[in-house]
Amino acid sequence: MPNRVTLGFALMLLAWGSLASGANAQSGKPSPAAPQAPTIRVRSNVVVVPALVKTKSGEAVFALKADDFMLTDNGVRQPLTLEPDTDSEPLALAVIVETGGDGAWRLRDYSDLGPVLDAVIGGVPHRVAVIAFDSAPRLALDFTPDTDTAGQAIASLQAGDSGAAILDALNFAIDILRKQPAEYRRAVLLISETEDGGSRTDLENVLREVDDTNTEIYAVAFSSTGAAVGHEAAKVPRPGGSPYGNQPYAPGGCMAKGSDPDAHGKRSVQALDCASDLLPPLRLVRMAFLAARDGLRRNVPKTVANLTGGEYFVFKNSNTLTHDLLTVSNDVPNYYVLTFSPRSPSAGFHALELKVKDQPHLIVKARNAYWVDNETPHPQHK
Repeated sequence: MPNRVTLGFALMLLAWGSLASGANAQSGKPSPAAPQAPTIRVRSNVVVVPALVKTKSGEAVFALKADDFMLTDNGVRQPLTLEPDTDSEPLALAVIVETGGDGAWRLRDYSDLGPVLDAVIGGVPHRVAVIAFDSAPRLALDFTPDTDTAGQAIASLQAGDSGAAILDALNFAIDILRKQPAEYRRAVLLISETEDGGSRTDLENVLREVDDTNTEIYAVAFSSTGAAVGHEAAKVPRPGGSPYGNQPYAPGGCMAKGSDPDAHGKRSVQALDCASDLLPPLRLVRMAFLAARDGLRRNVPKTVANLTGGEYFVFKNSNTLTHDLLTVSNDVPNYYVLTFSPRSPSAGFHALELKVKDQPHLIVKARNAYWVDNETPHPQHK
């Protein structure tokens, strides 16, 4: 099978390992900034969309075919291919645990995760690393095939400072996963509070990193209670209205200096806003981009899980954590692995929407975004 690399997160990589095999050995350099979209990297012209389909009662739906699905990319329908199950590839898993901020009070709930990790990983060759973070991430345990050792490392974590730099920890995990052998699939398990506190990583760079890697994330999070978490003003899509702020363009048009309050001085973003006023598909993209960026301000774990088709769980105690991780292990074999080659792929952020035809009662969890660089050097799979 041609090498493929996914652009999302989460442990459902267990269900489609060979698609990710080997492609991370191919690396690209960020392209120069383009006026029509944020600059990102791309390693493929084939997009992988893992999807989980359930009934409203929570039962997995089997036996669907490619023709049963309908996928749109920036509002344009795409032809789909359903890949065969490929869940036997080796796995590199990074477990990220918050030890600072509100996470310091939860450490006792992680005392016996070794057996649960075994269930989540399944019977495949694997490597597990443990990353702890407060105001900065650190490698608590380098990659090891011994899940008991990983469980002990998690259980022995000590409380950190008042920081909760979730975005920095995600970037750290993605970086060390990229250095693992190319034949290994990549996955992240994130256990943290919902709001970031103290990361130096830019929100837009995190969005690029989340979807420009073959790593997926499952997230379990508890609500942030700290009062001093700084956020810039949220710009969220308004139902039936503009996805932008309330201020109109200044005299002189949308590209006039300072005329677009949502661009925050960035001319590339301003150009995208102007283009989206003329081209409806770009307005859809801009709405999705702003929604994702706002989600990172409000709930980092939930947003990265949703962007990549992963599952998000609310953390309550050690019992619910075990239950949630066992749910992950049960769901992994039930994922559909859908792929498509974008028609006339434009550079920048792409919004995906996947549905099951004529069955609105079914619940579909699937990757909902990916990125395309300004130039794709050679046809590849990811």
